[in-house]
Amino acid sequence: MSQEGQRSTEDLPSLESMLGYQLKHLQSALRSRMDESLRELGLSTPQYVCLEQLRRRPGASNSELARGGFVTRQTMNTLLRGLQDRGLVTRPEKAETGRALPTTLTDEGGQLLDQAAERIARIQERMISRLDSAQRERLAGDLELCIAALEEGED
Repeated sequence: MSQEGQRSTEDLPSLESMLGYQLKHLQSALRSRMDESLRELGLSTPQYVCLEQLRRRPGASNSELARGGFVTRQTMNTLLRGLQDRGLVTRPEKAETGRALPTTLTDEGGQLLDQAAERIARIQERMISRLDSAQRERLAGDLELCIAALEEGED
């Protein structure tokens, strides 16, 4: 250790060998590919994620969509306004009860989502193309375990 209490660079593992760094690199590469492909459809990755959530949970609230899209409620609200202006989703002007404005896909939104989902499926398939089926299953399970460990409260 040096005088400042830091390890010398020879003692440090390479960034490429650190799992967190590898995951961030993967996330960055995946996001770049997704952004590139979706741009041709006039969508961003967060917009695509929002539309995918609405396909699975029609009527989801802004808060639910924000949580599922890993963005703030304010960001999701802006994103939804843009999708609504394009006629891809609908939201009532006023909440029937409480403050939630349930959002649903329009037919046009569903059609665009189908095109986007095909593109994303090709990217995902490319990403895992070097893995056999057992490795794919193992990876999915291992990632679930890692997520669960980090989302649990600390002791």
